[in-house]
Amino acid sequence: MQLWRSFDEIVIPGGGTSVALGVFDGLHRGHRDLVSHAVETGKALGASPVLVTFDPHPVEVVRPGTHPLLLTTPERRAELAVEMGIEAVFALPFDTEMAAWEPEEFVDRVLVEGLGCRAVTVGTNFTFGRRAAGTPETMRRLCAERGIACEVIDLLHSGGETVSSSRIRRLLSEADVSGAAEILGRPHRVAGVVVHGAGRGGRDLGYPTANLDLPEYTAVPADGVYAGWFTVLDHEPVDGTIVPGRAYQAAISVGTNPTFGDAARSVEAFVLDESADLYGRLAAVDFVDHVRAMEKFSSVDELLVAMARDVDRTRAVLGADAR
Repeated sequence: MQLWRSFDEIVIPGGGTSVALGVFDGLHRGHRDLVSHAVETGKALGASPVLVTFDPHPVEVVRPGTHPLLLTTPERRAELAVEMGIEAVFALPFDTEMAAWEPEEFVDRVLVEGLGCRAVTVGTNFTFGRRAAGTPETMRRLCAERGIACEVIDLLHSGGETVSSSRIRRLLSEADVSGAAEILGRPHRVAGVVVHGAGRGGRDLGYPTANLDLPEYTAVPADGVYAGWFTVLDHEPVDGTIVPGRAYQAAISVGTNPTFGDAARSVEAFVLDESADLYGRLAAVDFVDHVRAMEKFSSVDELLVAMARDVDRTRAVLGADAR
């Protein structure tokens, strides 16, 4: 998989490209038909399928300070895209200058000159160019004038609603991680480097946790405790019983620790039945189901009883989903 972050990094293959174009935050079920069409069109034309996403999110550039919480990083989008048959991902470096391009300039500079595009696939809600003046119909017209095939894919609906990134963010904000997983087509994942937290989990309570330092704007579920999976993503051997790349059952705490009056919000994973030195390692947690809301306990003993119950519930949730 190639992840291009600038126009200078692009290597246009001999057969040109078949482009799936959109923000693609989450690469959820609603994106699959669009990406699949770009892949199949590429096979028919002898062109390489390329996914074009945006980094940063266009909304942050157009309306600074309103950056939506992100379901995936560009790196994660690239990982998921290759599973769908995509050969390269271009994280388009969107900025105020690009936001001012007219639709014609966007097509010429990104698709024609940048990617040697022979076919492009977009969704019915895709807009581009200055003040979002470009619509799918605009894309069809501009592509036809340039000899580029253009296909517009209808949005997917499920449960009476459009399958969208904003819907997934709403579900996460409601602690409905299982509902979000259904729309995503997989559990929602957050990833970051394991850093030192408050230290109470291992030092005082007997539940050592891996505290993840997450990228800015990461979409994190509502405060509470969740059942999920913990995976070390880098490849160096771990000092302990955890093997990189293997998923382990985990009880995951999201939020502040009200019992101890902590103010900082965190994501901490207690990996069941394993012991390892994880500081400095890149790791991910995948949220499977909600266990309980965050609570303030009157004593440490009450907290310990609740934590033991959390572990039991986590085992019950994940037992039938062993990896």
